[in-house]
Parts: sequence; structure tokens; C-alpha cells
Amino acid sequence: MGNKVVRVINKVVVYAFLLLTTLFVMYPLVYVVSAAFAPGSSIASLSIIPFGNGVTTEHFKNLFENTLYVTWFKNTLIIAVATSGLTIIVSSLAAYVFSRFRFTMKKSMMMSMLILQIFPSFVGMVAIYVILLRINGLDTLWGLILVYLAGNIPYNTWMVKSYLDTIPKSLDEAARIDGASHFRIFRQIVLPIAKPIITFLGISSFTAPWMDYIFPKMVLRSSNKQTLALGLFNFVTDKKNEFTNFAAGALLVAIPFVIFFALTQKIMVTSLGGSAVKE
Repeated sequence: MGNKVVRVINKVVVYAFLLLTTLFVMYPLVYVVSAAFAPGSSIASLSIIPFGNGVTTEHFKNLFENTLYVTWFKNTLIIAVATSGLTIIVSSLAAYVFSRFRFTMKKSMMMSMLILQIFPSFVGMVAIYVILLRINGLDTLWGLILVYLAGNIPYNTWMVKSYLDTIPKSLDEAARIDGASHFRIFRQIVLPIAKPIITFLGISSFTAPWMDYIFPKMVLRSSNKQTLALGLFNFVTDKKNEFTNFAAGALLVAIPFVIFFALTQKIMVTSLGGSAVKE
């Protein structure tokens, strides 16, 4: 009887702890959602109780009619899609070369990429700014795409190479006997087998630049070239206190992401599980 009481008490304590943790984690998210629909603009005027101020859709109307929100969204989407596509192409090709070919300085080049990945990206911001200035890449979307692409290559090349090393080279040799070129082997044999890691690479390289603030702030200047992070941050500066507009914009940004991850969560799990398989 005593053991049964102890088990019940332990279960109640665990459930209470999990409930409090859930409320602690979910409250900021619910608060932002309620702020997006709350009347007024200042965060100081908002009730600590979600939806305690009422409900309005004026902030969403203001975003589309009085701001460049659609332009910011389009710019961010272009940057994210281009970065993801180019990262897949460059990193997978580089990984295939490092995995399947022997050449001078191979180990040194791989080690150099690993060392470059150790340093934080902020270390090279001055150099990046100067390079973009010389090639007229400042205040352009393609300049920012180049920055993200260069930052993605070292680690992703290592990651994809490690996966390609697990694919038997006998498949390449059999295809080469049949007369297939290296590019055809890569496109028709290696890529289909490496689909899990390529899928993961595409998703991770898409999400990284979506809400990045540091590099867009450094590269972009014009209001019509800004990304979502820059545009939304302008609502909560020292001169402006439009938290409700910021919350509405942030909510619209999150909705496509929630849908995206809901549709691709099985692919993500398969990709992560598949990348752990060894020959």
C-alpha cells in the first residue's frame, strides 16, 4: 500500500513539473500571438494575460498596406532558396571529389576547411565587407547569398563527404565499366543514395539565412533590399515602439515555417537516421 502511494505521488510530481515546464516554454509564444492581435502598439500597454486587451487585425492590415513587408518576404525567400540550392550543388560536388578522388594537397585542403569552420563568422566581417565593396556586392541580394554560400561550404562539405564515404566504391567501378562518366555516376548513382543527407543539407541551409540579422545588416542598405529580420527590427528600435506590429510580422513569418516543418519532419528524421548508417 505504501509503495502504491509513493508511485502516485511521484507521478503527480512528474506531471506537475512537466505542466509547469510546458507553461513556462509556451507562455512567450502565446504572448507574442496575443500581442499580434492586441489593440495599441506599445508593449507597456499589453496585459500579461494573453488576449486580455481584446482582438484586432489592424496590425496585419498595416503590414501589407503601409510597409514593405511583402518585399521583405520576397527578398528573404530569394536569399534562402538561392543559398539552399547553391549550397547543395557546391557542397555535394566538392564532397564527391574529396570522397572519390586522390590528388595533391587533399588532406591539407580538408583540414583547412575544418580550421576555417572553427573561427566564428564575426572574425571575417571586415574582410567580407571589403571584398563585397570591391566587387560591388554591397546592398545586393547576390552579395548576401555569396556570404552565406561561402560560410556553408566548409562544414557541409565535410558532412556530405563523411556520408559519401559510406557508399561502396564498387558501385562507381561497376558504372565506370559500363562507360558512365564521373558526372553521370555522381548524378544517377551517388545522389539518389545520398538523398537523406542532401535533403537535410537543403533544409538546414534554407533555415539558416531566413531570420539572420547580422550579415543582412552589414550588407544591405536600401529599404527595398531589406530582409524580414531587418524590416521587423525597425518596429522595435529606440525611436519606435511598435511591438504589436513586430509580433504580427513575426507570427506571419512563423506560420509558413510551422507548416514547412510539419510536412518535412518525417524527411528530417529519415535524413538524420540515414546519415548515421555505416557500411
